[in-house]
Amino acid sequence: MDPIPLVVVGTVAYDTIRTPMGAVSEALGGSATYFSLAAALFTRVGLVAAVGEDFRDEDRQLLVDRGVDITGLQTYPGESFRWVGEYHGALDEAHTLETRLNVLTQFDPVLPPTYRAPEVLFLAAIDPELQLRVLDRLERRPRLVACDTRDFWIEHTRPALLRVLERVDCVLINEGEARLLAGDHNVVRAAQAIRRWGSFDLIIKRGGYGALLFQDASVFAIPAYPLEDVVDTTGAGDSFAGGFLGALLREPTRVRKALVLGNVVASFTVEDFSVRRLATLTWSEVWRRYLEFRDVVRLEDL
Repeated sequence: MDPIPLVVVGTVAYDTIRTPMGAVSEALGGSATYFSLAAALFTRVGLVAAVGEDFRDEDRQLLVDRGVDITGLQTYPGESFRWVGEYHGALDEAHTLETRLNVLTQFDPVLPPTYRAPEVLFLAAIDPELQLRVLDRLERRPRLVACDTRDFWIEHTRPALLRVLERVDCVLINEGEARLLAGDHNVVRAAQAIRRWGSFDLIIKRGGYGALLFQDASVFAIPAYPLEDVVDTTGAGDSFAGGFLGALLREPTRVRKALVLGNVVASFTVEDFSVRRLATLTWSEVWRRYLEFRDVVRLEDL
């Protein structure tokens, strides 16, 4: 079989979430889930993650039906990863109430043969030691390696994280993580400091304020797509990453266009709880909103 062009290594979880718009219990979530469903709109994507024996058949089927290859989805004895959280106000920050790692404590990423030479690899926000292990298990270096991280790994596994940054081409983190990683409250200075640790592009995700792209000689900023109703922002960052890297795989030189497409895909994710909106999203809807967004941010008249 041909190699899978885009591979993600991350988490598949069951989330219990409360926002001002309502609540869901035991809903499908996890970084690799959101990423895969978003990226599958653009290309073939392979998912590497750990689930427990309780992982529901209908959730497995959803991934397959949406074009996600789940050969790398590993089942361990015990329960799947669980996260309980809530949002207040503008839904710009999740408040974690409970985290149960469960089978994640056993997770050792195994790359099936068709996953070992992808064009693009995304290392979602898992333990940097696992990210390094994945990089060592590849048959050849991908054209593009991107990674994400979290506050916990920045605070507790910084040496391993810095080793990861030396081996990637693109880093996608949110504003708070950038400040924490660099030790500077100013986002621009933080970005400049972070980029000294490797030769990578840096994307800072700013939630409802859009995103910033820092490259060698330029900075590119985009706003978020304007929405009337935001229901649940869980997974928006991973959906953004999936849309961005999926689009970039199709058009490798159109980085800014890919950034906008990732932004557009994330705007659909937040319109409903869990992966509900991604589960029905079509390419025609994405493209139509992309054209609308392009008109919104057009500045030639100025």
